[in-house]
Amino acid sequence: MKILIINGPNLNLLGKREPEVYGNQSFEDFFETLKIDFPTLELDYFQSNIEGELIDKLHKVGFTYEGIILNAGAYTHTSVAISDAIAGITTPVVEVHISNIYKREEYRHKSIISAHCVGMIAGLGMKSYMLACQYFLQKK
Repeated sequence: MKILIINGPNLNLLGKREPEVYGNQSFEDFFETLKIDFPTLELDYFQSNIEGELIDKLHKVGFTYEGIILNAGAYTHTSVAISDAIAGITTPVVEVHISNIYKREEYRHKSIISAHCVGMIAGLGMKSYMLACQYFLQKK
C-alpha cells in the first residue's frame, strides 16, 4: 500500500521551530521511525513551503497512491486551491496537525481543506501521522 505524507510550509523546521508546540524531533528522523513501525506500508515523503508545489504533488499522486496524509500547515486555513486539488483527486486524504488547532489562535480554528478529506487528526503531536497510517492499514 503506497502512502504519501505531504508537509506544507515551515514544517521543514520541525525539531528547531517552537519546540514547546512542535517538539524537538525533525520530521526526517520521525519518518524513519514511521517506516520501521509500518513495514507493510510503502511510505513516501514530500515537503514544500510553496503552495503550487503541494498542489502539483497532489495532482501527481492523487490517482495512483492508496492514501495521502497531509499537514498543509498554514495553508490549511487559507488555501482554496489546495482544497480544490484534494476535491479533484481520487486518492483519500487524511488531514493531520501536530498541534491542536482549536487551542491556538482563532484564525487557525477553520480548516478550508477538511471538507474534502476523509478525516482529521489534530493535537497528538507526531502520533497524528501514526494514527493516519493506522487508518489506512485498517481501511484495506
